[in-house]
Amino acid sequence: MTTSALRRQVKNIVHNYSEAEIKVREATSNDPWGPSSSLMSEIADLTFNVVAFAEVMGMVWKRLNDHGKNWRHVYKVNTFK
Repeated sequence: MTTSALRRQVKNIVHNYSEAEIKVREATSNDPWGPSSSLMSEIADLTFNVVAFAEVMGMVWKRLNDHGKNWRHVYKVNTFK
């Protein structure tokens, strides 16, 4: 496990993110590779639930407003078309 993955897991626990928010964070991480199609499919399936939809869109909005060194968050969230 890489240090960035470990740090991401700790942040997920500390911030008490939901399953939907964790999946969006994973899909829009700063890792140099893109999200897997299975992860994107899981996120799409979560949006059929009203509560999960709000959580997904909240995290997407947060990622769209990132700047500076987190430019990959913005770039990757645009793959959610």
